Amino acid sequence: MPGGANTIRDLIASGGRSFSFEFFPPKTDQGETLLWQAIRELESLAPTFVSVTYGAGGSTRDRTVRVVGRISAETTLTAVGHLTCVGSTRAELRHVVGAYADAGIRNILALRGDPPGGPGAEWQAHPNGLDHADELVRLVRQLGDFCVGVAAFPDRHPESPSLDHDARILAAKAAAGADFAVTQFFFGADDYFAMVQRAEAYGCTIPVVPGIMPVTDVRQIERFALLSGASLPAPLVRRLRAVEDDPEAVRRVGVEIATVLCEELLAGGAPGLHFYTLNRSTATREIYRALGLPGRGAADAQPVGAGAGSSSGAPVPDGA
Repeated sequence: MPGGANTIRDLIASGGRSFSFEFFPPKTDQGETLLWQAIRELESLAPTFVSVTYGAGGSTRDRTVRVVGRISAETTLTAVGHLTCVGSTRAELRHVVGAYADAGIRNILALRGDPPGGPGAEWQAHPNGLDHADELVRLVRQLGDFCVGVAAFPDRHPESPSLDHDARILAAKAAAGADFAVTQFFFGADDYFAMVQRAEAYGCTIPVVPGIMPVTDVRQIERFALLSGASLPAPLVRRLRAVEDDPEAVRRVGVEIATVLCEELLAGGAPGLHFYTLNRSTATREIYRALGLPGRGAADAQPVGAGAGSSSGAPVPDGA
């Protein structure tokens, strides 16, 4: 049965941890070949779900819908489609949701998206569109029995005045009907658990799955961090810069850093892990092996711990 027949809500509620992967829609035939190679290699790990992003400003919307539909039809994977408010009217957003439904997709990640002018520019909603992710969550839920995910931020969102404000925004999205959240990538387990506690204080009880970015390119991760607001700890930067002229060493150190972070998160009760693959599979598969996870799906995963419901350029467009 194609994975799109399941919802993330049901898979997480079944009692297992969620292990998932994120891809982006390719721009070239060669990129599409690499994407499908990564999908097939990671399919054997039986993830809970995989997601496919929009490009900057929603620029790859149609391609995203096509790739997500193909994943649902041609693989055993549960596919999640991204949806952002950027540059879209309410009617256009309803049309995209309908296209997902026609492709058998029941899981949608609802995001505000980066400002049309790019990260750092002032946010401007479409005159006939939506201004915030909680409004998008409500729209999707009104259109059918969809499972809706949202973004969360262990490090302060670039447009947010405070971490507490971010927690209130996440709680508002949960109150609007979100079923789960996936975080922006980060590098401190304590930052994740502190975020979950802040959100809980505002009544947010949905599972928040931590997002993991295995570092394979020093300049790339610095650029992503700048765009997303993620913090790069000085000790991590020093380790990476010490080997930045050796791509294989960078990948190895990046895998080691990500593996330790994953161990700390799982030991602390995180409800799973979400890997930003950048359409490559090697680093993610190496982390899986280091954690002892290969081939494990949601059905036979370990029970969710205490932290489970207590959760463009850069991955995970902003979800303000």
